[in-house]
Amino acid sequence: MAFLILGTAGAGYLYYRHLNGSIKTDALNLGDNKLSGPKPNAFGQTPLNILLIGSDARDGKENQDLGGGRDTFDGPPLADVQMLLHLSADRSNMSVVSMPRDTLIKMPKCTEPGPNGKVHAASRGLVQTNESLSRGGPGCTVAAWQELTGIPISHFMMIDFKGVVSMADAIGGVPVCVQENVHSRTRDGKGSGLKLPKGDNLIQGEQALQWLRTRYGFEDGTDLGRTHAQHMYMNSMAREFRKNAKLSNPVKLNSLAQAAIDAMVVDPGLNKIDRLYDLSMELKKVPTGRITMTTMPWIQSPYDRDRVEPKPGEAEDLFRMVREDIALDGQDAAKQPAGSAESPAASGSPSAAVPASPPAKIPVTVRNATGGKDGAQVNVKGRASDIVALLVGKGFTKATADKMAGGEDTTVVRYAKPEQAGDAAAVATAFGLPADAVQQSDEVPGITLFVGKDWRTGNAPVPAPPAPTKAPDSARPLNGDDDKACMKIQEGFTW
Repeated sequence: MAFLILGTAGAGYLYYRHLNGSIKTDALNLGDNKLSGPKPNAFGQTPLNILLIGSDARDGKENQDLGGGRDTFDGPPLADVQMLLHLSADRSNMSVVSMPRDTLIKMPKCTEPGPNGKVHAASRGLVQTNESLSRGGPGCTVAAWQELTGIPISHFMMIDFKGVVSMADAIGGVPVCVQENVHSRTRDGKGSGLKLPKGDNLIQGEQALQWLRTRYGFEDGTDLGRTHAQHMYMNSMAREFRKNAKLSNPVKLNSLAQAAIDAMVVDPGLNKIDRLYDLSMELKKVPTGRITMTTMPWIQSPYDRDRVEPKPGEAEDLFRMVREDIALDGQDAAKQPAGSAESPAASGSPSAAVPASPPAKIPVTVRNATGGKDGAQVNVKGRASDIVALLVGKGFTKATADKMAGGEDTTVVRYAKPEQAGDAAAVATAFGLPADAVQQSDEVPGITLFVGKDWRTGNAPVPAPPAPTKAPDSARPLNGDDDKACMKIQEGFTW
């Protein structure tokens, strides 16, 4: 939310130097899996992926007064709101994917910063996603998202209860709509306390926080309804900034800037006012009609009927569209999707610009990763040696098999140094791999071919099916220009 405010305002007040000292930072990624950054498009433009985190920390009087739950005072915070914001490479559109806090996932190993940083071991089973924040901070939430989605995350922004209130006060109110009178309060005292009459309402301050926290009273009374309400709020807020002339007032803008900076924790890549300003200018390029809010498609967990898990197929389709920079609103359908059948050499990717050496002079290490990332299948025995033989047959006589195993869903070629990009692309081209299968990585010593689950047999990997061109209906896409959206009220919570 703070990010949207900064991005849509985009005024010179962000250069006020006294704000620099107020910016709070934390590590970007505490996991072991450090993905290379988002891939540039054919014109050298790079998308941005920013994880927005809402913390329920009750670590001070303001947060405790607003958050309630005395038994959780000063306890470990939970990441109760998690939204991945994807800004397209050409800045034409923005996609937001929410993960409900009740989602069960496997937690990665997370190591807190510092020479003696505490190590949080990877979970053996499924854990509720909002617990990631208590495993070292927002950097573990970032690591969990990257492990699940394969999406490289460039930045994060985190806000707590008091931040939501101060931001909403600075805005001057956000229009929302409810289909009936609503009061979020159960007989035993649970609920956010939100009380609104039927129709359009302008909310701010604590009432805005209540809206964003309401589950009892919205739709089916679960976190899924709450996520939909949060999308409505953020879209409405973005529209307000675009049309509200009062924001040309320097005093108003300064109060917004101060509220945003005071409310946020960001990664080190955003810890300067000029960096935030530059980012806001990029975000401002996207019209509200090209903003698409979605919720990760889900199924009820077979282990806990009160929890959900990513829906097989459709959740991955949504993640893939973000990875390949395909707009969720379907307006990219006429474009050539990233990672389609074109080869790296023809794609205009950075690797294509670096000339390749003759195959016989390219050292290639082959690693067996045919079990997949989830480890559901055992690696095919001897698969690395089989692929080495294929490489030698194609002229790559320096190819060798790596004794290390791994797990990849799709076959990829990773390289360590920029000057190896052309050689890595030549290896990929030899097997018809797509452009996005060539990746720079700090985790490999040289050019390494990871034989994925898509290449368990045969002389060539199984080509991936075409990427979707529009978000699945199960993701409940909501367009940023939809000012008629109105929350359905749960039975029993009207007055």
